[in-house]
Amino acid sequence: MRIDIITVAPELIKSPFEYSIIKRAIDKGFVEVHFHNLRAYALNKYGQIDDMQFGGGAGMVLMIEPLDKCISQLLATRTYDEVIYLTPDAPTLNQHIANSLSLKENILILTGHYKGVDQRVRDKFITKELSIGDYVLSGGEIAAAVLCDAIIRLIPGVLGDETSALTDSFQDNLLAPPVYTRPADYKGLKVPEVLLSGNFKKIDEWRLEQSYKKTQTLRPDLLND
Repeated sequence: MRIDIITVAPELIKSPFEYSIIKRAIDKGFVEVHFHNLRAYALNKYGQIDDMQFGGGAGMVLMIEPLDKCISQLLATRTYDEVIYLTPDAPTLNQHIANSLSLKENILILTGHYKGVDQRVRDKFITKELSIGDYVLSGGEIAAAVLCDAIIRLIPGVLGDETSALTDSFQDNLLAPPVYTRPADYKGLKVPEVLLSGNFKKIDEWRLEQSYKKTQTLRPDLLND
């Protein structure tokens, strides 16, 4: 998989890709991640990429010209399965979307900034819009890192245990059950006996029951889906 990210602040987004699971995925060749500084396509020597919005109002808007130059140049080099714009006024990212995106070959991500991007960019280039929650960030870089992490960890071979991602919360519209490790008894706090029984059928049944109870208590909306 190849992921290209267009950003106003590449130095802000690079750090999450230099550690842990994502870094190992990059080092092992499971994914390529490329950052494109929008200021390289600025209109003038002052690095202008934004302007005031027509009709008045607070906040600057990323201009169509530098974005058109950048996106068009990338589209000329390869075909993208999705061109994604991260914005709070979009459908919320969930596990099912992450699963689907992890199967793609080439993804282009545009991070928003300031008041957003000229609507014509969204109309002309964007194939999918996503939000990571009903709140506003200073820019889309952190949201892009969240999206990439959710996608990359699902690529076969990235996680040490191939089944690990399949048992995560939300995979079956259920939250993950409680997990325990050694010691089995810590100051009177004991691990449920069923997990020590060695009866994997009973363990699976217990985990499913606990997942359902947890989901019913914390996220009943998932059961409606």
